Amino acid sequence: MTAEPFRIEVDEADIVDLRERLRRTRWPEAETVADWSQGIPLGYVQELCRAWAEDYDFGFGARLNAFPQFRDTVDGLGIHFLHVRSPEPGAFPLVLTHGWPGSVLEFLDVLGPLTDPRAHGGDPCDAFHVVAPSLPGFGWSDKPAEAGWGVDRIARAWDRLMVSLGYERYGAQGGDWGSAVSGALGEVARERVAGVHVNMASAPSGVFGDPTPGELAAAEASKEFARTGRGYSGQQATRPQTLGYGLTDSPAGQAAWIAEKFWAWTDNDGHPEDALSRQRMLDVISAYWFTASATSSARLYWESYGAFRRQVTAPSGVSVYPREISRPSRREAELGYLDLRWYEQLPRGGHFAAMEQPESLVAQIRGFFRLVR
Repeated sequence: MTAEPFRIEVDEADIVDLRERLRRTRWPEAETVADWSQGIPLGYVQELCRAWAEDYDFGFGARLNAFPQFRDTVDGLGIHFLHVRSPEPGAFPLVLTHGWPGSVLEFLDVLGPLTDPRAHGGDPCDAFHVVAPSLPGFGWSDKPAEAGWGVDRIARAWDRLMVSLGYERYGAQGGDWGSAVSGALGEVARERVAGVHVNMASAPSGVFGDPTPGELAAAEASKEFARTGRGYSGQQATRPQTLGYGLTDSPAGQAAWIAEKFWAWTDNDGHPEDALSRQRMLDVISAYWFTASATSSARLYWESYGAFRRQVTAPSGVSVYPREISRPSRREAELGYLDLRWYEQLPRGGHFAAMEQPESLVAQIRGFFRLVR
C-alpha cells in the first residue's frame, strides 16, 4: 500500500451545472400543515437552494484541503482519508469514522484540538495522530462495484490502513455508521485496538422491570422515531438504487433529503440553523452532490443495517447527547458494550456532535482514551 497525496478540486463547469439544475427545479406544492410533520417545508428548501446557488462559496474542498489528505487502495478499493499527525512525540493514533449523511467534513473543528491540544489550551499528553477515512461509496472514496462492502469488511480495511501507516496500536471513534465500524474494529483487530469510543451507542432498551424516568423518556423517543423518523433507513436498506435516481439527478432533492436530518437529529429550537450554520449544512450537501454519492452511500444500509445491534467486547466509552437518535442509560449501554469504561450524558448536542458540540466531543474523546491509551 502506497498512499498518494490528494486534493479536492471543484470544476467550475459542475458549479454552473448545479446552478442551472437548481434554477430549473420542478417544485411540488407546499405542505398542508404549518410544521415539519409532513417533511421539510417547501419554503425552507427553496430558500436553502437559493442560498446554495447564489450565496454559497463552494469552499468545502478548500476547507478540507487545509489538512493533509491521501488516497490509497485497500482491499481493492480506493480509499480517501485525512491523516493529520500531531507535533507531540507521544501522540496516540486514532481512526475517526463518520456516518450518514455525514462525511469527513464533520471533523473540521475537532482535528486541531485532537492533534495539537497544546495549541488549543489542552494537555499535550492528550494528543492524537488522527486518520479520518471516507467510508466506501462516500465522498472521495471509490464506489464499490460489487456487493460485500459491509461494516465488517470496512473495519478490516481500516485496520489494514492503520497498519500500513505504521500504527500497530490505536483507538477507534465514531458516530452513526462510524460507531458500528468502530465497534467492529474492536472485534476484528482486538490485538491492536486499545479502545472504542462512540457518540451514538446502539444498545437494547426497555429490558428492565424498574425503568428510570430517563429510560422511559428515551424509550418513548425511540417509539416516535420508529413511527415517524425511520422511513429514510427503510428505503436505503431495501431499495437504495431506486432512491438514487432522483437524488443523483436533482440537487434540490439531495439537499432536502439531507437537510431534513439536520432538523430532525440536531439539538435545535425548531430550525436546523439553530444548531448548524447554513455553510456547514451546504458543505455536507455539496460533498454528496459533487461526488454523486447518494446511491453508493445509501447502499451501506442495504449491506449492514443489522450491524448496529452487535455487542462490543473491546474497552469502550459511550457519550450520550440529548438529541441523539438513541440515548441508552448506563445499564442499557452495558448490555451492548461489555467492557464499558466511560459513560457520560451531555447537556447539549445531537447526532452531529463533531459539528454541533466540537469542544464537548473532544473532551469526551480525550477523557475516555486517557483510560486505555
